[in-house]
Amino acid sequence: MKKLLFLLAASVAACVGGPVYPHRWVFVAKSLANDQEVEEVREIARTAAAHGLTGIVLETGLDRLGLERPEFETRVLQVKQAADELGLEIIPAIFSVGYGSAALAFDAHLREGLPVRDALFEVADGVGRLVPDPPVGFVNGGLEQYDDRQRAAGFSLQDAPGSISFADTSTFVEGAAALRFEVAGAPNGNARLMQVVAVQPWRCYKVTFWARTEELAGTLRLQVLSPDAAAKPLAPWEPGVPATAGWRQLTWGFNSGPYDSVRIYAGVWGGKAGRFWLDNFRIEEVGLLNVIRRPGTPLTVRREGTDTVFEEGADYGYVTDPRLSWRFDHEPPRLVIPAGSRIQPGDRLRVSWYHGMGMNSGQVTVCMSEEKLYEIWRDQARRIHELIAPRRYLLNVDEIRMGGTCEACRRRGLSMAEILGDCITRQVAILREVNPEADVWAWSDMLDPNHNAHGDYYLVDGDYTGSWNYVPPDLGIVTWYYARRVPGLEHFSGLGFRTLAGAYYDSGSLDNPRGWLEALDGAPGAAGIMYTTWQNDYGQLAGFGDLVSLPR
Repeated sequence: MKKLLFLLAASVAACVGGPVYPHRWVFVAKSLANDQEVEEVREIARTAAAHGLTGIVLETGLDRLGLERPEFETRVLQVKQAADELGLEIIPAIFSVGYGSAALAFDAHLREGLPVRDALFEVADGVGRLVPDPPVGFVNGGLEQYDDRQRAAGFSLQDAPGSISFADTSTFVEGAAALRFEVAGAPNGNARLMQVVAVQPWRCYKVTFWARTEELAGTLRLQVLSPDAAAKPLAPWEPGVPATAGWRQLTWGFNSGPYDSVRIYAGVWGGKAGRFWLDNFRIEEVGLLNVIRRPGTPLTVRREGTDTVFEEGADYGYVTDPRLSWRFDHEPPRLVIPAGSRIQPGDRLRVSWYHGMGMNSGQVTVCMSEEKLYEIWRDQARRIHELIAPRRYLLNVDEIRMGGTCEACRRRGLSMAEILGDCITRQVAILREVNPEADVWAWSDMLDPNHNAHGDYYLVDGDYTGSWNYVPPDLGIVTWYYARRVPGLEHFSGLGFRTLAGAYYDSGSLDNPRGWLEALDGAPGAAGIMYTTWQNDYGQLAGFGDLVSLPR
C-alpha cells in the first residue's frame, strides 16, 4: 500500500506539474566570529530572498550561548534583523549529538565512553604504573625486512609490492629503509599496508607511525578493524597530512573491544596521484588517557586476585585527565597512592575506567543517557528563545557513531533505537517548553533504515533499527541521502512524517536538486527543499532558488 500511494502521488505530480514547496531554505554554517561573517550571511540572505527562498538554517553555535563573547549575540541579532527585513526566517541548527562540541564546551566529560576492563598496574614509589598485559608490538614495524618481491615481512596486506609499493633505502626516518607507495598506478587508487596485531580485549592502545607525502592526491588514513568478517571499524582516523609534507610522526588510539586481535591499516583508499612513505610502526597499551568522569562512567581499582575495591580520595588520588581531548598525543594522569592507603608497594592492581575518543577528523559523540546533557539543552533553549524566538528548529541528530557503551546507557535496559528516540523526544519537549508552537525538524539518517538506522554502526554497541518508532509523529524530517532518496522518502511518507530534502550543491550542478524535486513530487507529506553546502559554496544558490520557487 505504501508503495502504491507513493507511485500514485508521483503520477499526479507528473500530470499537473510539480508543486512549489512552502519551505525553501538555505543552509549556512558560520561562526559569526567577526563582522565580515555577518556581511557574508547578509549577502547569502539577499540572494536567497531575491530568488524565492523562505528561510536560513543557521549553524553557528547558538546552543553555546553564555559561553560566547557578548559581541556574538550582537552579530546573531544583526543576522536576524537582516533576515527579517528580507522576509526570511532563521531556523537554528542545534543540539548536536554525533558532533557534540557545543555540549562538551559546558562539560567535556559528557562524551560517550568506551570501557577499559582490568588493566594491570603495579605500585612502586607511591604511584601505580601501567604494565602491558600482555606486551604488544608490530612485527617488522621499522620496515627493515623485505623479500625479493619488495614485500615487507610480517604484514598481511601490502598493495602491489614491486609495482606501486617499494622498499626505499634512500628516504626513511631511521634504520635503513621505509616503504614508498606510488599512488598513480594503484588499482582503484588503493595503496595500503596492514598487519594483524594480537591485543587484549577491552584495553586502550596507542599506535604511532611516521609518514611523508609528495604531491599526494588522496587522503592518508589510519584504520583499525575487527579481525572477523564484519570488519567493524574501531578507529577510523584522518590525520590531515598535507599533499606534500616532510616526515611527521602520527599518533592515534583505539579500544580493542571484545577482540583479541585487530587489523591495523595505514595508507590511501581511492587515491589519484603522488606518493607517500611509511615508517616505524609502534603500538603500546596506554593507561588513564582521556579518562571520562561522570556518573555513567565509573572508575574502579581493586587488588588483583581479590574482591577488594579501593576508595578514591583515600586509597588513591582523584583521577582526572587535565588535557582530556579526543586525541592520543599526551601522557595520561598518574595513579597516585597517598600515605595511609590500604594499597601497598608491590601490589598488583586491576583498574577499570571509560575513555573518550574521536574519529575521522575529530568527531566526538556525547552520551544521550546522561541527565546533565538535557539540563544544558534546556538552558540553551531558553536563551535562544529569549534572543531570537525562532518558529522552527533543526535538530543535529545525524551520524551518531558512538553510544550504548557506558553504564548510563546500559543500566536503562533500552535498545539504541529507544535511547535515540527518547533523546529526540526530549529535545522536542525542551523546545516546546519555551515555545509550545515550535515546529521541529531533524536530519534523517539515524531514523532511516536505508541510511544509518541499523546495527553494526561504527562504535555503537546496539542497533538503531526502529528508531523512527520512538520520535514525535509531528517531527519534520530533512532527508539527505541522494542515492537512496526514493526509498528514504517512501519510508518516511509511509509513516506519515513531513519531509524536506537536503540537496547538496558542492558538485556545482543543479542536477542534484532536480533529482530531489522529482522524488519529492512523488512523496506524500513533502514540504520543502534546502540548499545544503559543506564547502561554503553558494555559487548555485540563485539558480537553485529559481528552480525551486517557480512553477514547474
